[in-house]
Amino acid sequence: MPKVLVVDDDLDMLSLVCAALEKDGHQIDTEADALAVQPARCQQYDLLLLDVMMPGEDGFSLCRRIRAEVDCPILFLTAKAEEAALVEGFGLGADDYIKKPFSVVELRARVNAHLRREVRQPTHTLSRGGVRFDMQAKVASAGEHTLPFTRGEYAICEHLALHAGQVFTKEQLYEAVFGFEAEGDSSAVAEHIKNIRAKLKADNISPIETVWGVGYKWRKNNVL
Repeated sequence: MPKVLVVDDDLDMLSLVCAALEKDGHQIDTEADALAVQPARCQQYDLLLLDVMMPGEDGFSLCRRIRAEVDCPILFLTAKAEEAALVEGFGLGADDYIKKPFSVVELRARVNAHLRREVRQPTHTLSRGGVRFDMQAKVASAGEHTLPFTRGEYAICEHLALHAGQVFTKEQLYEAVFGFEAEGDSSAVAEHIKNIRAKLKADNISPIETVWGVGYKWRKNNVL
């Protein structure tokens, strides 16, 4: 039974999210005070849902405080969908965001998509364009060091590399990686790609090509 922690100061929102996710058999814990959430506690969960706008400590600050010690997906619940907010959230290691107001159907689909991705167990490795993918550990490396990808960033890279030369729209990438297509996904993928490129730049690796007006692809000539 997957365990999910939802952190939001809005008690009505906590009740709504809890009722929705329990329908899928998940064990849901809630917390109204972000300051009460400690990294050690978070390690027992399979997914975290954090509201962005909270008094005392907001979701971004909480994510920054716990991310280094938490390996599970982190999703933001946010009414802030501006680019600057997305950049900050993904830069802190978030995997996705759900924009308020959202439907119960979208909430359940997004959460279940991320949880399903966590239990996939491919057992082989893959090398593409100077990047080596350990598809069981979900770790990418360049040379002798591990690339500091978030889970969402890794998943996008792995999917593109597996289908090198094939162009994917932002919406297709999101649906292929996370399993659900909805408004706002394009922005999420674009920010992930931006972060991926920044992390690969240090190794002078640039395997992801933008096909203007269409989407992204892993360069075919980078298949090794």
